[in-house]
Amino acid sequence: MEVINTLGRRKTAVARIYMKAGTGSIVINKRDYKEYFPTAILHFVVEQPMALTDNLGKYDLKVNLAGGGINGQAEALSLAISRALCEINPEFRPVLKAKGLLRRDPRMVERKKPGQPKARKKFQFSKR
Repeated sequence: MEVINTLGRRKTAVARIYMKAGTGSIVINKRDYKEYFPTAILHFVVEQPMALTDNLGKYDLKVNLAGGGINGQAEALSLAISRALCEINPEFRPVLKAKGLLRRDPRMVERKKPGQPKARKKFQFSKR
């Protein structure tokens, strides 16, 4: 099996992954993913696409993560893994799609407007 290269995004986080057959190691920015993501919830988010398709421990992942916070990075990585699994076997697509793992979440931070302290907040109005 050749190396499969996919990309996942969430907010400003970008995950580039290189997936190949192996023992199941996930290395993120030259660190193990259990060390990189501190909480069990984030470990679950990363492992979810592999667990749903019974591929936990079958593929090695080398990941480059950039931008955003840890939650956005974990969700970006989840999308990238889901896309790679669909490239390997198109039969995984309905399972992943049903859980919403193949959808790129389009929500982004709204930009700050001039004359306001934040995107929607206004400075206090003074009548006199």
